[in-house]
Amino acid sequence: MERAVVAQDLVKTYGDLRAVDGVSLEVGVGETFGILGPNGAGKTTTLELLEGLRKPDAGRAELLGHPSHPRDTALLRRIGVQLQTSAFFERLTAREQIRTFGALYDVPPDRAEAWLDRVGLAEKASSRTENLSGGQKQRLAIACALVHDPELVFLDEPTAALDPQARHNLWDLLRSLTESQRTIVLTTHHLEEADLLCERVAIMDGGRILRLGTPAELRASLDARSGPDARPATLDDVFLDLTGREYRP
Repeated sequence: MERAVVAQDLVKTYGDLRAVDGVSLEVGVGETFGILGPNGAGKTTTLELLEGLRKPDAGRAELLGHPSHPRDTALLRRIGVQLQTSAFFERLTAREQIRTFGALYDVPPDRAEAWLDRVGLAEKASSRTENLSGGQKQRLAIACALVHDPELVFLDEPTAALDPQARHNLWDLLRSLTESQRTIVLTTHHLEEADLLCERVAIMDGGRILRLGTPAELRASLDARSGPDARPATLDDVFLDLTGREYRP
């Protein structure tokens, strides 16, 4: 497997808190990989270490064959990042936002603006970002992360704080991205989201990866221990089996 992301024994501490505790993982080129866990599991910190936004206290990470930290400006053009809290330039319209992000990568304005149509925001091009709904802002944030056509994309809880309908609409968009052979690494605390979008999933809790595999493999690990009349296992069951408690986002 050609690898887009490699992490070995990543550690990050804040005082007495070990936010990331020896995380190792690999993501293949073209794969959609999910990091699943409740709030406080260490997902966002792990993503920031992979992206090179934070320096690990121990361990290492590589993106597309290059160390992720210290940040390499040449590598930045090959990756896209959507942060958990999207930050837009103040008082700009959606069109102005996407053109500004595109200009950072020398993307022509018309090509940048085409992303608004691809994420279903063409009709909102003249709307200021503060007037967009939560789901529309998330779509714009993803468009800004993709405007320069990166090979590798990081999405940090892309559907967080959205109502169920907006979440399902965004899933349709994310599914279309997974069909583009782009490598995608996303964090989520929605079990259904991980099952729907990801080829493989790492289940995190307490800063550690508890189990890693395809959703089907994770469920099968429980099904094999159940009787023939038992209902099929879910990812909720896998988390309960690994931690001894029910899953609570």
